Amino acid sequence: MTHEEHHAAKTLGIGKAIAVLTSGGDAQGMNAAVRAVVRVGIFTGARVFFVHEGYQGLVDGGDHIREATWESVSMMLQLGGTVIGSARCKDFRDREGRLRAAYNLVKRGITNLCVIGGDGSLTGADTFRSEWSDLLSDLQKAGKITAEEVTKSSYLNIVGLVGSIDNDFCGTDMTIGTDSALHRIIEIVDAITTTAQSHQRTFVLEVMGRHCGYLALVTSLSCGADWVFIPECPPDDDWEEHLCRRLSETRTRGSRLNIIIVAEGAIDKNGKPITSEDIKNLVVKRLGYDTRVTVLGHVQRGGTPSAFDRILGSRMGVEAVMALLEGTPDTPACVVSLSGNQAVRLPLMECVQVTKDVTKAMEEKKFDEAMKLRGRSFMNNWEVYKLLAHVRPPVSKTVSHTVAVMNVGAPAAGMNAAVRSTVRIGLIQGNRVLVVHDGFEGLAKGQIEEAGWSYVGGWTGQGGSKLGTKRTLPKKSFDQISANITKFNIQGLVIIGGFEAYTGGLELMEGRRQFDELCIPFVVIPATVSNNVPGSDFSIGADTALNTICTTCDRIKQSAAGTKRRVFIIETMGGYCGYLATMAGLAAGADAAYIFEEPFTIRDLQANVEHLVQKMKTTVKRGLVLRNEKCNENYTTDFIFNLYSEEGKGIFDSRKNVLGHMQQGGSPTPFDRNFATKMGAKAMNWMSGKIKESYRNGRIFANSPDTGCVLGMRKRALVFQPVTELKDQTDFEHRIPKEQWWLKLRPILKILAKYEIDLDTSEHAHLEHITRKQSGEAAV
Repeated sequence: MTHEEHHAAKTLGIGKAIAVLTSGGDAQGMNAAVRAVVRVGIFTGARVFFVHEGYQGLVDGGDHIREATWESVSMMLQLGGTVIGSARCKDFRDREGRLRAAYNLVKRGITNLCVIGGDGSLTGADTFRSEWSDLLSDLQKAGKITAEEVTKSSYLNIVGLVGSIDNDFCGTDMTIGTDSALHRIIEIVDAITTTAQSHQRTFVLEVMGRHCGYLALVTSLSCGADWVFIPECPPDDDWEEHLCRRLSETRTRGSRLNIIIVAEGAIDKNGKPITSEDIKNLVVKRLGYDTRVTVLGHVQRGGTPSAFDRILGSRMGVEAVMALLEGTPDTPACVVSLSGNQAVRLPLMECVQVTKDVTKAMEEKKFDEAMKLRGRSFMNNWEVYKLLAHVRPPVSKTVSHTVAVMNVGAPAAGMNAAVRSTVRIGLIQGNRVLVVHDGFEGLAKGQIEEAGWSYVGGWTGQGGSKLGTKRTLPKKSFDQISANITKFNIQGLVIIGGFEAYTGGLELMEGRRQFDELCIPFVVIPATVSNNVPGSDFSIGADTALNTICTTCDRIKQSAAGTKRRVFIIETMGGYCGYLATMAGLAAGADAAYIFEEPFTIRDLQANVEHLVQKMKTTVKRGLVLRNEKCNENYTTDFIFNLYSEEGKGIFDSRKNVLGHMQQGGSPTPFDRNFATKMGAKAMNWMSGKIKESYRNGRIFANSPDTGCVLGMRKRALVFQPVTELKDQTDFEHRIPKEQWWLKLRPILKILAKYEIDLDTSEHAHLEHITRKQSGEAAV
């Protein structure tokens, strides 16, 4: 990375102008994207304009197109919807309207357009771009613009960001707003579950998604619904019988409620709509259950954006500015999106085409084709849903294997969801599944019991660890552990937990030399709010903790905005790992985030104080500073608070807040429920295979490194990695992986907080083609 290139990012936009607009249906997180486009645009030296009311504002011009300032996007991050407004626009569909839009842009010297919206909005942008030179020559002929203006605005660059709560755009793992919509849905499902249990009711919930069943599918995974209806995969012809049988089976197993999720676009095999009323009438008529329908409607679009959507919006905004400023007349209009946790650029029209192909396949009743085009992630969700919902637990007396499940380390939201899916997939495969209470300590003391299907009923939405969890490591009790492995005939171990689960795994590997009993396959599923387990980019529970921190920071910012001239210093958890502090800093719009991985000196602290002093001279008179609990043993939260208080005297006053254990609690977010459910299922499938491979002379003997793994998410795939191979990638003293992907997001945090720093452009996404994505292993 040369110094010139560094310098380039700061001057990339000089003499250029960018317009940003939001169009089509609104989605939470659009504001985060607008804020990032404005601030990064200004950072590069470009002028940035808001276009109010979507394409309508582009056509009407005048006051609808206004220059944005740094301060004008302050406090936007935590607002739902879109602050600059969105409208469905008929005028832009006619060439006459596009002519007026072109005139408005040329007159302001704007040749870069960032469009945030759904597939309709993005297709419109592409049409506009392809007609650009014709529109200009028409305007010149009519004498509305000069020849000089034509040369100055000779081509139009377009970048799209997909904002749509349906997640219906092909090529992107997650569209802006999808995660927040899931948050709204799950809040309601959780609330309905409690009343349904009181009255033994059946609830039919209708969620948005005219042509795309993503919301319905993930909701049903996240709440353990009995049935889901989605447009991509209509039920078999005798579905009415099947549904009623399923509902009554659930009841006979002791459940007091049934939940059925319906996407608004649900259809049967002949393309006839299946409505929530149809389902209600069926259940009432055939089973006589007390059945209620709840249609969620626009609630799903509302509310504050989740941490995920804020970070997604911010990252996409940065990438969009870079794509615009690096664009040439020959680069196709592109969409920036996330694949796994990597930013990618995809040709806009390829994505639009595949999105249209899905609709077409569904119209032609080629449903398998539609499912394939939706991509790997959608298919994975569907497979896990089918496994967990559609199978009757086997009643056979011959048990194939015995697998034990346990929690290790500190509690993390989503642990129970992982236990539930591990237990149920195990039972479906015909295994005997044992649960171990209180981690390795319980394994040594024999606190072990058999779990049936309904043992884990309703666990998906419950926070904490119902099995009980401890940080104790296994080494000092190998004798007792070995005895219990023999006594209970344990042939495989699924360990769900944090850094101790991983180090415990390493100890088990070493113990194999002395104790033959420890030669059984085991798999570690990372679950910790700190997200510090080697071998995985994400761990179960971190998303929930991040949202908790975010909500608190929002409230604190509101308090600071009321009192003015106030700076809050907030301490987050994470041990030595700065993931929570950094990501919460991005999601809450912090001025600084102090972490262990990026050493800082007194000079840095001084620069930050000075930065806040300057900030108090603007209209934004408040500050938010995050500090990871172990970022520096001498620069404690109290020290930083005292320093800020002294240096800010007469300019701002400081307050401090230690968030503490609330970060480990709470009901798991949709991401954590879904992630945990899929990890549990994947781990159990691996386990059954490994146990079969390890059969030697009538007993299990697993001694190779690949029989003790961490199941982690790496970039775009879920992978099993031997714990022994991960040793070299671990800093054991500080309990963190040596390399962490999220560190490259830190420059974004600083730029958005108005620091003059070098943006490392080497990490940039290159244009990919969408077809490759289908074949590649998509992430969760």
